[in-house]
Amino acid sequence: MKYEQIASELFVKNRKKFAEQMQPKSIAVFNSNDIYPISADSTMPFEQHRDIFYLSGVDQEETILVLFPEALNPKHREVLFVRETNEHIAVWEGAKLTKERATQVSGIETVCWLPDFDKIFFDLMTEANTVYFNTNEHYRQAVETQTREDRFIIKCKQNFPAHGWAKSNPILQQIRGVKEQEEIALMQRACDITEKGFRRILEFVRPGVWEYEIEAEYLHQFVRNRSKGFAYTPIIASGNNANVLHYVENNQQCQSGDLLLMDVAAEYANYSSDMTRTIPVSGKFTPRQKEVYEAVLHVKDEATKLLVPGTLWAEYHKEVGKIMTSELIKLGLLDKADVQNENKEYPAYKKYFMHGTSHHIGLDTHDYGALKTPMKAGMVFTVEPGIYIPNEKMGIRLEDDVVIQQQGAPLNLMQNIPILVEEIEDLMAR
Repeated sequence: MKYEQIASELFVKNRKKFAEQMQPKSIAVFNSNDIYPISADSTMPFEQHRDIFYLSGVDQEETILVLFPEALNPKHREVLFVRETNEHIAVWEGAKLTKERATQVSGIETVCWLPDFDKIFFDLMTEANTVYFNTNEHYRQAVETQTREDRFIIKCKQNFPAHGWAKSNPILQQIRGVKEQEEIALMQRACDITEKGFRRILEFVRPGVWEYEIEAEYLHQFVRNRSKGFAYTPIIASGNNANVLHYVENNQQCQSGDLLLMDVAAEYANYSSDMTRTIPVSGKFTPRQKEVYEAVLHVKDEATKLLVPGTLWAEYHKEVGKIMTSELIKLGLLDKADVQNENKEYPAYKKYFMHGTSHHIGLDTHDYGALKTPMKAGMVFTVEPGIYIPNEKMGIRLEDDVVIQQQGAPLNLMQNIPILVEEIEDLMAR
């Protein structure tokens, strides 16, 4: 891995939080992700399942974590199974975790080779009544591929039909949604790397450059700062491309007078940042562009103030909609009649701002976290309003990542990334 080693104390705390919410005489199992094929002998780069990483810090394939707080043998209350390494594997694939190294990374004392899993798991199941399965219940998931977790669940139900079943996801939604200070520090590192990329771009962008060239500049800066790259597929959208919310082709030339919307950010140690900035290709906003930009910035700033403990996610979005409606009226894009006659299920402002304002962020860009209960200190949210005007070839979105504080305003992890009109124009003029 490119990132610096994370202290195992974080993963020890995370496992403790999970175990405290488990039912009596229950056992929880977490599997790593598969390595997914492309074609022939080609595979996609390995990405660790975020849940097993969150609980163990192990960042390699073919790994299983078992938590059994009431195991009769204290050595079996936390067991990590890793792929057995040897000299041949080290030569062809690079060094894998030894048992000793796995303990250093995870803080788990009992580390076994993967072939021992079935025997040890059978023994543990004779003591357990309930098994926690790690199903994906994220509100935006759309998974069609069978995963290692899926295969484990099928096999476990066949082999142990008399046991009860429970879900890990509700626990993970609660505990992953509230970040530890170590996690916030890792996210700050990702945001700082993103800042370096953005400042590089401000010196690079000019009429005639291609969107993919800008993407390459970001990647160069990210990787040289110990990130493995983008936290998500980057959006580099010039001109009218900005009105396609998930534009990812990044294959057009930037034209003089256009705006450039960039939704692009770095990961660090599997933790995401999520930034959007919109800049003028020619280095200076037109009066109309500046007017709309300032409106979006105002909505972002006001929305950020609403992210405090006790706020309900659904009510928050309604309040942001009211703020956006006011700005759209000032811009002449809506009038009072539009608002009075609007469909309450699809308010008038959604013609120009059709997506949500905030989502949890952390190990996943759209991270786990409670959405139906009041917000808590330690939760990290994006704030990303936008105004999209296709007939003016203009789409403007601004986005920061903020941490809810117990008291006072949220902590903006991107407070050092330029966002003011004057600051952007000044930096581009250099």
